Amino acid sequence: MTEITTSFSEYEKIPLKDYAERAYLDYSMYVVLDRALPHIGDGLKPVQRRIVYAMSELGLSAASKHKKSARTVGDVLGKFHPHGDSACYEAMVLMAQPFSYRYPLIDGQGNFGSPDDPKSFAAMRYTESRLAPYARTLLAELGMGTVDWQPNFDGTLKEPMRLPARLPNVLLNGSTGIAVGMATDIPPHNLNEVVAACIRLLESPKSTVQELCEHVLGPDYPTGAEIITPREDLLKIYESGNGSVKMRAIWERENSDIVVTALPHQASPAKVLEQIAAQMRSKKLPMVEDLRDESDHENPTRLVIVPRSNRVDIDQLMNHLFATTDLERNYRVNLNIIGTNGKPQVLNLRELLRQWLSFRTETVTRRLEHRLDQVVDRLHILEGLLVAYLNIDEVIHIIRTEDEPKPALMDRFGLTGTQAEAILELKLRNLAKLEEMKIRGEQEGLEDERKSLELTLGSKARLNTLIKKELLEDAEKHGDERRSLLTEREAAQALREQDLVPSEPTTIILSRSGWVRAAKGHDIDPESLNYKASDSFQHAARGRSNQQAVFLDSSGRTYALPAHNLPSARGLGEPLTSKFTTPDGAHFLYALAGDAEQKLVLASSFGYGFVTELGNLHSRMKAGKAMLTLPAGSLPVCPSMIPSDEAQTIICATTDGYLLAFPLSELPELTKGKGNKLINIPPKRLKSGDESMVGMVVKDGSSDILVWAGQRYLRMSSRDLDHYRGERAKRGRKLPRGFQRVTQIELATD
Repeated sequence: MTEITTSFSEYEKIPLKDYAERAYLDYSMYVVLDRALPHIGDGLKPVQRRIVYAMSELGLSAASKHKKSARTVGDVLGKFHPHGDSACYEAMVLMAQPFSYRYPLIDGQGNFGSPDDPKSFAAMRYTESRLAPYARTLLAELGMGTVDWQPNFDGTLKEPMRLPARLPNVLLNGSTGIAVGMATDIPPHNLNEVVAACIRLLESPKSTVQELCEHVLGPDYPTGAEIITPREDLLKIYESGNGSVKMRAIWERENSDIVVTALPHQASPAKVLEQIAAQMRSKKLPMVEDLRDESDHENPTRLVIVPRSNRVDIDQLMNHLFATTDLERNYRVNLNIIGTNGKPQVLNLRELLRQWLSFRTETVTRRLEHRLDQVVDRLHILEGLLVAYLNIDEVIHIIRTEDEPKPALMDRFGLTGTQAEAILELKLRNLAKLEEMKIRGEQEGLEDERKSLELTLGSKARLNTLIKKELLEDAEKHGDERRSLLTEREAAQALREQDLVPSEPTTIILSRSGWVRAAKGHDIDPESLNYKASDSFQHAARGRSNQQAVFLDSSGRTYALPAHNLPSARGLGEPLTSKFTTPDGAHFLYALAGDAEQKLVLASSFGYGFVTELGNLHSRMKAGKAMLTLPAGSLPVCPSMIPSDEAQTIICATTDGYLLAFPLSELPELTKGKGNKLINIPPKRLKSGDESMVGMVVKDGSSDILVWAGQRYLRMSSRDLDHYRGERAKRGRKLPRGFQRVTQIELATD
């Protein structure tokens, strides 16, 4: 025994940095290798392996009676796993939940939780458990010399370092875990598909990931929802070992109702209903009238969503729910496993199956070698027994007369110590006449078995054939159909807030002081409403409640608010300055509303303008958006909506009575800026303020326009406008006497 030279005083002089570094490194390695990550061989973490082994030691096979879970947990803690009982029991419960494990290892009796709340299981003193039939694939070869054993925590017992899994459990049931600096997320897979891929790799060792994916189509979760990840993305996951899988609930229409029949893995029905109800309470889901959970034993998942009317777009509604609730979930994939070399590593599908087949080949080899040793030993003993039967009288004489019969037998018949011991342990009943025939029959059978074992161990092809045969047997016994359907679908898109708001006619009213409100309907007379003292009507726009209300200020900046959020016209409204920050001296002039694709003309009083879409005026910023670049001293004129695609003509008017009509096509379409000159006004008159552009309108071929001069107006048809047609940026022609002080120009509404 080596002498320990380091005293406690010397040990305590280690720098704290070195001690902490070493201690944390030891802890990290323990968490990685002995707690969080599964081994590629049996796909189990240490606590899971110890639970399964302890249950097998208790005789809790699939054919035995159930036993109290507390008994199992007590054995696990007392013999192999000195940690908390609650954590151990929770790991045990997880292996018994059919909605958590694709192929459960434990058959539970009692309350083992529900999909609504997986942790609602009863205490271990109430529940009972035994191993499931599938667990036999992990334990069947345990006593056949297939695994290495290690002392338990107190050195009084031995426990297996790995279980001799006959199937790649690491892929079949998957695993999740968080270690230090790394994590693992392995999704479950279908047994038949994985076995087919293993056989493909055995027969063609050079098979690529893409070829193996002809068999492994994708993850196969315990629940029956559908995987909507595209095939190309799944292939990338199996090639790199990293990625994510998207899973979506399955639903169907039943009369006018929506019935959800399958939820994604680990999605709680109660939580899904709560998420939808929360949107209904906050008025973000006006198209849903009612929710019901009609799940029962016959229909484990049956969630009913009742639309408000038959006019609701069901597909659009479900897309919104997929994007905003657990009806659609993402699952991270990280194939981080402790490989055959004992190190954590991220593996692609081919390397993972190759390493598992290497583990399986080694396990089968050890099993065959162990059996061969047993056969050879038994044949050796049978040879000695046969000698004894052929010389039974002499053997009996030696045993009766010699003080030390064992060496005498060895000297007389040339036996080994093992053979002599076997002869001495024979019972009298085994000296019967027929016993010799039984020995010769057993000897012949064992000789045939020995030759078969030696042939298999000496031939890689025979070994692979045996592995393939056993894989197919287990697949026949435990395999089932795929549960998670594979369907490529477009990504779900949440509805915008304005899409969720009912589309109702709304009139947006802006006052001179910048107060805003909205009235239902378009038959409102804004000027007849009540205004604050010293305030009056400024401008109004007709739109719909699910559109954006846009405001244009005197600096050319635009601002936007959802129309349905505006205060009611029954009151005086709210000041826009409480919602927006305007430049110094700027004030709000115009209100606009319409679809984002609606085209309009923006122009300044100096006669410059351009065509744009209303969506370009939308802004989420409190400071708005610089939209119309204004020459110094100018102001925006009232924007003119382009009524239809047939609208061809734009008419501009100045305060001095000049009118110009020209083709709309001559005006550029911009997203923002100053624009091009619409009508020519002498620069001197602009600077002096004697003349400016008072307005412009866009008309189609059939509508008339009204030119106002104070209280009088002149109605002009398309024929009347022929006299004023010209090219863009020209001066135009003078209006008739009496209309040479134009105050406004607009489209006739009647």
